[in-house]
Amino acid sequence: MADFKLTYGTMFNPPEDLHTGFDKAVTQLKGNLGKEYGMIIDGKDMFADEKFEDYSPVNTEWMLARMQKGNATHANMAIAAARKAFPAWSHTPWKERVRLVRKASALIEQRIFALGAAMALEVGKNRMESLGDVQETADLMYYSAQMMEENDGFIKAMGKDPLTGYDSTNTSVLRPYGVWLIVSPFNFPFALTGGPTGAALVAGNTVVIKPASDTAWIVRLYAECLRDAGIPEGVFNFVTGPGSTLGQALVDNRDVDGATFTGSFDVGMKLYRDFAQRNYIRPIILELGGKNPAIVSRNANLEDAATGIYRSAFGLQGQKCSAASRVIVEEPVYDELVSRLKEITNKLVIGDPTERSTYLGPVINQGSYNDFKNYTEEINQAGGKFLTGGHVKTGGIYDKGYFVEPTFVTDLPFEHRLWQHEMFLPISTIGKVQNLDEAIQIANNVNYGLTAGFYGSPSETEWFFDNIEAGVTYANRPQGATTGAWPGFQPFGGWKGSGASGKNGGGYYYVQLYMHEQIRTLVKPAAASAAKSNGKAAAMRTPPKKLPKGKGKPPKKKPPVKKKAVKKAVKKIAKKATTKAAKNRRAVNSHLRVTSSNQID
Repeated sequence: MADFKLTYGTMFNPPEDLHTGFDKAVTQLKGNLGKEYGMIIDGKDMFADEKFEDYSPVNTEWMLARMQKGNATHANMAIAAARKAFPAWSHTPWKERVRLVRKASALIEQRIFALGAAMALEVGKNRMESLGDVQETADLMYYSAQMMEENDGFIKAMGKDPLTGYDSTNTSVLRPYGVWLIVSPFNFPFALTGGPTGAALVAGNTVVIKPASDTAWIVRLYAECLRDAGIPEGVFNFVTGPGSTLGQALVDNRDVDGATFTGSFDVGMKLYRDFAQRNYIRPIILELGGKNPAIVSRNANLEDAATGIYRSAFGLQGQKCSAASRVIVEEPVYDELVSRLKEITNKLVIGDPTERSTYLGPVINQGSYNDFKNYTEEINQAGGKFLTGGHVKTGGIYDKGYFVEPTFVTDLPFEHRLWQHEMFLPISTIGKVQNLDEAIQIANNVNYGLTAGFYGSPSETEWFFDNIEAGVTYANRPQGATTGAWPGFQPFGGWKGSGASGKNGGGYYYVQLYMHEQIRTLVKPAAASAAKSNGKAAAMRTPPKKLPKGKGKPPKKKPPVKKKAVKKAVKKIAKKATTKAAKNRRAVNSHLRVTSSNQID
């Protein structure tokens, strides 16, 4: 594995060692399920009176872990611990913060198989996507550390003020905000917790992490990597519990200085509005939903297009904000592409995501399972046709989990609401257009602008990049039409209703979002002026040298001027100055009269 770099683009042909390590980890993990895990507050395990049990969507008889049902008291305790730890952590040299974050990243990589196995069991991702989520987390944290290092801690000299006799220096310093709240989703519980956490920590903030309840276990394992790396007590805190109680208490606490939320548009907008009800503005980084188009030109390589589309439509069972949920195809190649998509999708294996052959695991929970049934019924009532799928899976292992079929829909009118509504399931609609102008209009006519894909000629791809309204764009990519971003390669973030910051995670400008700028101006006497002043002072202190006889005799003193003569001279000068001033006033008044007569009212 020495020469293999795991990314979402390379995961389709991994070395055998990766499969061997994963299989071993699954066996070990399954023999140790059901343990109780505490929250971590101020470096200590914290247990609540109430608990909740975390079951696998693969088999709802598998209890993975017993977690704490935290409440408002725990939320306030975590924030207080983070507040107490902030002064010391923010004044820790940035190089030391970088070192500790890199150490945590290295631990994640060392534990990749155990963490990947837990991911597959709790989230339902297939083995390669699970391992990818873990490795992406390490890479996101490494990248924030790298940006801090490449920018020398974001301490930059500015221009000097042009002040005579003074040296005025100006320095721009990016400094942490304080306590940062991180609310992460179920679908990328590691990467979308670790990416923001790594950036917040290297910037000097302390953090409070609140995961989705469906994935509390795997995020606890992430928190253990931070703890074991030696991140000080209180610098990170991990709490679990319902969003309606624990989560709302975190949002309402005025000691939170900033927040990162990844999830649905509706919840993100509520959080945004809640944050506005404060005594002053606080930053909030929102990464919300997507309704991502894949446009296929008549000039496309259809094999690449079909491969990229199914991978993006059905990876993680379509439970990605970057999923290819809309496929827009030019009429001349529509029939052939539809045929290819049907053939390849019908071969996909649905089952236990820890198994090597499985491509689709279960959806996350009973709610998503029911949503799938409701959406497919709505599509059927609206006249849409199921090219593939359209049903939940039943019988055998399927009766114990939340398994549904990968579903492509044709003939659903573009005016139907599901062309614009994010379903977050393995359901994608396919539509036919006459030309690319029509395609781009449909693609951009949504509230979202997260990712987008295109298949066509070189000149068409330039047109696509210039006209699509999305933060992450791909052209002619078989590895994924709209998915597969990786830190340092494809920074990930959205436009419009998909994101609030305008900067993408895993890119050049992300870590700066966790800091605010301070300008430091320092003024002191210029070095030359100071030396000159010092020279004058020294001369005044030194007694005059005695002159040799007959040389350098001082001039004879003039007799003193009488007082009457002085008064007479002063009066003469004053009279002359008064006469000259009167002449000047007359000239100015004459000029003003001329100017006034030429003005337009």
